[in-house]
Amino acid sequence: MSLDDFLLAFFSLDILREAWPILWQGLRMTLLLSLLVVPLGLVGGVVLALLSTVRHPWVAWPLMAWVDLFRALPPLVLLVFLYAGLPFAGLEVSAVGAVAIGFFLNTGAYYGEVLRAGIESVPRGQMEAARSTGLTRGQAMAFVILPQAVRNVLPDLISNTLEVVKLTSIASVVALPELLFQARQAQSVTYNATPIMAAAVIYFLLLWPVVRLLSRLENRQLVARG
Repeated sequence: MSLDDFLLAFFSLDILREAWPILWQGLRMTLLLSLLVVPLGLVGGVVLALLSTVRHPWVAWPLMAWVDLFRALPPLVLLVFLYAGLPFAGLEVSAVGAVAIGFFLNTGAYYGEVLRAGIESVPRGQMEAARSTGLTRGQAMAFVILPQAVRNVLPDLISNTLEVVKLTSIASVVALPELLFQARQAQSVTYNATPIMAAAVIYFLLLWPVVRLLSRLENRQLVARG
């Protein structure tokens, strides 16, 4: 294959101009999905992390089983089950609903473990000091412990968020027109790989600044520990 043939097959500007409206629609859907599933995962993670502070076995054991289940279960399998499996039980779930529930369960479990580690990294004396000022346990957790916990595990939270944004591409299996789905549609119409390459470049440009921020935070933490 000559260089001209290679460029024509993977980096055709004419094909890119033709496919751009479809890719733009996919990019908007990817951004909307990210704005939906990242907060859902964080909310689920906070709930699980707070529950992990309860030492009663009737809470601890079911919580551990819940977290292990949804961390071990592939998100693609979970999404297909919610969208295509539940209707056999008479429960119809829309594509957006399946994505929202699936990501809430899966990413919430990961965020929960990260936040749990952050809470455990805060010295126990912080809770006692906060309670001595008249704060309730809930207020102390919300205003004293959680902010410190988030700061301690911020690189891990950002790293997990990066993975969540990349995982939105699996929404294509339930026919949600996110970026990868639209790129594949454009490829099938144009018979050219340029739309797929364009989607890869868009993902890179979208996530690279966050990757650089993550690297800076990790380096800052290493310097602080040193």
